[in-house]
Amino acid sequence: MSEHIFKRHNKSLLLYHLVCPIKYRRNVLSDDVEMSLVEVCRNISERYEIHFVEIGADENHVHFLIQSVPKISVEIIVRTVKSITAKELFRLHPEVKSKLWGGNFWTSGYYVNTVGQYGNEDVIQKYIQNQGEEKTVYKTFNKNQLRLSFE
Repeated sequence: MSEHIFKRHNKSLLLYHLVCPIKYRRNVLSDDVEMSLVEVCRNISERYEIHFVEIGADENHVHFLIQSVPKISVEIIVRTVKSITAKELFRLHPEVKSKLWGGNFWTSGYYVNTVGQYGNEDVIQKYIQNQGEEKTVYKTFNKNQLRLSFE
């Protein structure tokens, strides 16, 4: 994997905190599914101007810290991430589909918010890392691996 550098002060890039609950709040994120999710997100980064700074999960939902260009709307980012990850995870892990009847990996809803340029990235990153500390084991399975430089 090539190493990338994320430039925090590049004003032309936006950061989003996206939270996607798994359909029926099922806990289907085995270690293998998590690894596949990270790989699918890497592939999304290669094909689109959507880059994952942090990915983590707390039992039945996934947090994404996403960097993208302003020309791509939040709606398109969310639709792209949710549709491609769902399709690929079902393809790679048919056992997951049997636990999520109806053909949907994610719920129809989600939470998304922009992350400010001056300091909020660290706050959100720490928030994602600290999810589930008191109630369950929280897994961060993509930490600072896909930092990118846009020139």
